[in-house]
Amino acid sequence: MQFSEKLAYEVLSVVEEIPSGKVATYGQIARLVGREKNARLVGKIVSRAEYFGNYPCHRVVNHAGRPAPHWAEQRSLLEKEGVIFKENGCVDMKKCQWEC
Repeated sequence: MQFSEKLAYEVLSVVEEIPSGKVATYGQIARLVGREKNARLVGKIVSRAEYFGNYPCHRVVNHAGRPAPHWAEQRSLLEKEGVIFKENGCVDMKKCQWEC
């Protein structure tokens, strides 16, 4: 899955806007950059964000609030910001989703 550097910076500029203590979904970010059917592409870009700079990618979760499966530190980073998790390990999206 290829993407342009321009698209990567568009996506990451949205990620940069997510306030501390809130989360956004891959689909939400895709809609904000005008690529509503490309949530997986957003996920790919977020997973490679380190190549483009320092962004708060820990604030991006899937539509159910599930953190990235192979990133153990994501939950602790979110908890330090006050993000609430449900018993099933997912973010409480009703309380913590970014309203943009």
